Amino acid sequence: MAANGNARLEIRGLDAGWGTTTLVRGADLEVSAGEIVGLLGGNGSGKSTMLWAIAGLLRPRRGTIHMDGRRVDGLAAERLATLGLRLLPQTRRVFPSLTVRENLEAVELAVGRPDLEATRARRDAWLERFPVLATKADLPAATLSGGQQQLLALGRVLSSGPGVLMLDEPSAGLSPPLVAECGELFVELAATGVAVLLVEQHVSLARRLADRVLRMSGGRPVPDDPTPAGPSPDDPAPT
Repeated sequence: MAANGNARLEIRGLDAGWGTTTLVRGADLEVSAGEIVGLLGGNGSGKSTMLWAIAGLLRPRRGTIHMDGRRVDGLAAERLATLGLRLLPQTRRVFPSLTVRENLEAVELAVGRPDLEATRARRDAWLERFPVLATKADLPAATLSGGQQQLLALGRVLSSGPGVLMLDEPSAGLSPPLVAECGELFVELAATGVAVLLVEQHVSLARRLADRVLRMSGGRPVPDDPTPAGPSPDDPAPT
């Protein structure tokens, strides 16, 4: 099936898994420019597996992936990065021995030379927006708290200028004020034309930010059936 020209990201009939286990089965998904799509589901439902397959970190077993109308399934993760696809993995992926500033500078390796000035401007803006990182810019990332490392990982991804942004549990480890501020950033980013695929266990957050919310069922995304008003059973317990 041909890619929809309005979709920045489109997958059709995607199968993916690990070893002999197939977690994603016949998945179809579209995310348009400027849209935030929330993706919910319990542990083991295939959410992260689908993101890894889209990002080129796991080879799909079947199906097609298009980005901006171009078929990209089978491309290496590094090539997809140069095309503007970005993934924030579920686990914090910072370089512990590098400083905070060096971690943010590392994104320059994934962008072309013409984009370096804009990348550096976004990096500086991130440090200005989150002084907790700016005050530790010259310290090793290993010295940061878990929440601060998550904030650093987010800053590294967002400062790289994504065209398609996939976020896997971005609120993990963040304090409520930081969750709210990062949520505002995702909305601002989408308003510039970025396509955002947001995987979250924090259901109320996903529903608040997303233009559409899907839920993994039987290995594929289906429209979410909102629960009655009040805390969702999938939301993390207050801390």
